[in-house]
Amino acid sequence: MATLINLNRFRKAKKRATAEERAAQNRAASGRTKKERKTTTRERERADRELDNKRLD
Repeated sequence: MATLINLNRFRKAKKRATAEERAAQNRAASGRTKKERKTTTRERERADRELDNKRLD
């Protein structure tokens, strides 16, 4: 016989886990200096540009 699973409990646990991940990301982003945030943004934009340049049409 299969094990019974309470779907509400499962959904709540999943929601809590995603909220915790988001909170961890926000803590990491808020704990950085302005220079670090700008550097990360520039690196991300540069990587996006490089990817777009390598894209075949």
